[in-house]
Amino acid sequence: MDWDIKYHDEKLQAEVLGLPAGILARYFHCTDRMLKFGPDLGMPHTRAMSAGLFELRLKSREGIGRVFYCALIGR
Repeated sequence: MDWDIKYHDEKLQAEVLGLPAGILARYFHCTDRMLKFGPDLGMPHTRAMSAGLFELRLKSREGIGRVFYCALIGR
């Protein structure tokens, strides 16, 4: 099953795409994997918070970034 990534609105998408270059590269790497394997990549990439809420854990030379997202199954 292939997955989709949808942003709540354009402002949120702009904020994510405005991350520092190294963190953004990790974001794209992880989201490419999520499109194929689903939202829960496991540690150290993702962490399940509760009831479909996840944390994407991004680390690069610029520092650490966190992106929170949810998974909607069957939509």
